[in-house]
Amino acid sequence: MNEEFELEEVAPWMVAFITLLGGGLRVLLLGNKGMWLDETFSVWLANHNVVDLLQWGVKIDQHPPLYYLLLHYWIAFKGVTPYYVRLFSVLFGVGTIPIIYLIGKRLSGAVVGLAAAASLAFSPFHIYFAQEARMYTLLTFNAAVAIYGLVWLLTDPRSVRPIGSQFREYLHVWRTSGPVESGPKGVFSYRDETRNETGWRAWLFGRRWLPVETMATDLAWVTFIVFSAATMLTHNTAVLFPLATNTFVLGLMLVQKMKESGSALAFQVPSLGNWVKAQIGILLLWSPWSFAFFQQASRVYQRFWIPEPTWDTIIQIFKSYLNASAPIPSGHAQVIWTLYILVLCLGVVHYRKKFSRFLLLAALLAIPFWGELMVSLRRPIFYDRTLIWTTIPLFLVLAAGIAQLRFRPLMILVLGILGTINLFSTGDYYRFYQKEDWSTAAGYVAYFAEEDDLVLFNSNFVEIPFNYYFKTYEEQYLLRVEKQGVPLDLFDSAILEPEMKESDIPALTSLLQDHNRVWLVYSHNDYTDPNGLIPQTLASKMSLIRQRDFNGGQVQLYETP
Repeated sequence: MNEEFELEEVAPWMVAFITLLGGGLRVLLLGNKGMWLDETFSVWLANHNVVDLLQWGVKIDQHPPLYYLLLHYWIAFKGVTPYYVRLFSVLFGVGTIPIIYLIGKRLSGAVVGLAAAASLAFSPFHIYFAQEARMYTLLTFNAAVAIYGLVWLLTDPRSVRPIGSQFREYLHVWRTSGPVESGPKGVFSYRDETRNETGWRAWLFGRRWLPVETMATDLAWVTFIVFSAATMLTHNTAVLFPLATNTFVLGLMLVQKMKESGSALAFQVPSLGNWVKAQIGILLLWSPWSFAFFQQASRVYQRFWIPEPTWDTIIQIFKSYLNASAPIPSGHAQVIWTLYILVLCLGVVHYRKKFSRFLLLAALLAIPFWGELMVSLRRPIFYDRTLIWTTIPLFLVLAAGIAQLRFRPLMILVLGILGTINLFSTGDYYRFYQKEDWSTAAGYVAYFAEEDDLVLFNSNFVEIPFNYYFKTYEEQYLLRVEKQGVPLDLFDSAILEPEMKESDIPALTSLLQDHNRVWLVYSHNDYTDPNGLIPQTLASKMSLIRQRDFNGGQVQLYETP
């Protein structure tokens, strides 16, 4: 008991230390790797004014606007360099670490919270996406805060009271209490500080303020509603988040109704009226995006690049969530994954007496997986990063397994082993992982380019990362080249990745007639030019005189004989 009390005392300092370590790992070498296609698309879209940003997002993207809107204001303040653009993701990744601690502490105590925070801080999967200018750390942060609000409501007996009642009581006490009177002369009192205040200071400070805890439940409702909607406005697949929460909470209500009177549940079930109001609030906040959501979903249904999931895909995703490590000897790998499985099983044992808490985590983990797999029967959308927020319940189960070891030195040993494995994997990421090298592609074209050269892109998507780096050369050396997407240009067609077909060859041939030199920036061609029609057409009309491979594609220069 004393040990638990001592841990509660030092836990905030330990969380702060873990958060600092996690932040250090996320900013380490942050700007060293090149900006790849998706990252430059984020910058390109966020650089538009808000109206154009929303319009382009609906036309050519598959994601909601929240991340791009926030990034729009961030880059207006910090600029578009790789370091500062990625730092925006880092901030949300770091901010999630203390949130998962609060969730774990609320569910099962400080030990679970600390172990979960450490798991997240040293997770190679999360470190990777914290160093990417995309919406995935924001998605995780929003989901984590919403989960914390939900866990608070499920563990607070006052959640059955009508939503807003605490706010009304707080406001009533504040409005009806008279001005604070001074204490007796000569007696120390905090109230004495306001006795000479007049005007707005007297109005603001001269009244009785109740502790914030008196309206904690209503704040939890607001947190759950706002951040549930924010989760859905960060990624379209996050519509599975309210599916998971509703499945669990409505199921809990049904179980409570069926149970005999007097039998207690591990959770406090909120009232049905409150829950319905919360869902209406979430829907209202998300509804302005609903029409665009169905437009984007329709486009994805018609054509999308993600392959069909297999059992191996599912297993690999779980492995990457626990430890996105480089290949290691099979014997060592078996030991590592056996250790993870044992700890996860201990996590289930930890919740055996409060099994509904495990079921909450299981629902938050399994239902989104199941949902994406079901949709993938018609159109594959199953992808590891879109489910990144489900690592929150996964790490909490893992942390509960570590807490179940009971003996503190053993807990520290297991957590140290898992953390060390993660650090080795993170080191491999820093040293060996290379993103697409669009800087080399742009520099190569700029070095050999001549005035009025034509630069072709087999995908409109490809033109965006090329321009991210090429713009500097254009401004510095006053380069004048014509750029064109093939078979359709982005700004003329508003189509991001049109597929090259034989019927498009005459238009390409006509385009070549006005130019003696033509560059081809060729990348992601498996999706946009699977038959290699663009380079075949160029080779039939012109001579290939230069060629440069780069990580992510190839640059070719053709010239009329």
